[in-house]
Order: sequence, then C-alpha cells, then structure tokens
Amino acid sequence: MIVGSRLKEARKSKGLSQESLGKLLGLSKAAISLYESEKRNPTLESIVELMYILGVSADYLLGTDVIIEVKEEKIPKYRTFTKEEVAFINELRKDKLLYEILFTDSKRGIEIIRQRIG
Repeated sequence: MIVGSRLKEARKSKGLSQESLGKLLGLSKAAISLYESEKRNPTLESIVELMYILGVSADYLLGTDVIIEVKEEKIPKYRTFTKEEVAFINELRKDKLLYEILFTDSKRGIEIIRQRIG
C-alpha cells in the first residue's frame, strides 16, 4: 500500500529513528521496519497519523505524484504516476521515433524496448 522508501525518506528528514516513530504511533520499531520494507501495510489510521507526524500527504506515502483521468469508458477511471514514471516518460519523449511507435503501436514499441534491454 505505501512506498517504503518514501516512508523512510520522510522519517529521516524529520530526524526520527524507526524506534522513535514507532513510539509516536504506539507501534514497535519492527512494525516501522516492516512498513519500510513493504512487508506489511499500515492501517488507514496509521497512515493518517504518519501524514501528520511526518508532514507529508497520503498521496506521497502511496507513491502518487500525478493523477490522470482515463476517459475510455462511461465511468472515468483514474491512474496514478510516480515522479520517476513521469521522468521516464519525459526522457522517452526525447526519442521521437520510439515515442511515436509506443503510442501508435504499443506492442511493437514494447518489443523494441525489450530488444534494446536484452
């Protein structure tokens, strides 16, 4: 549910150890470690507390930096992108030919990427 690396980054930026953050939440150091390693998810109540303690949004903790609306169906759906995904797309745009292929023939574009990666 949450992105462990973002929780760890926010915790460290506040100068908190896993143990001290756990105490603020009424949890053990081990629970915070499990959240940061993404082996366990906090409850909704804990996410709200983390937001206030760490001064970050739930979107940040959930890994969402950009929300887009997809209007393919009658009921709109929403997709989220991390800042890393947005940076990848921006870099991809620099290769105009590959970018064009990916968006006009996505299967072919994926095959080209797989060939380049190996």
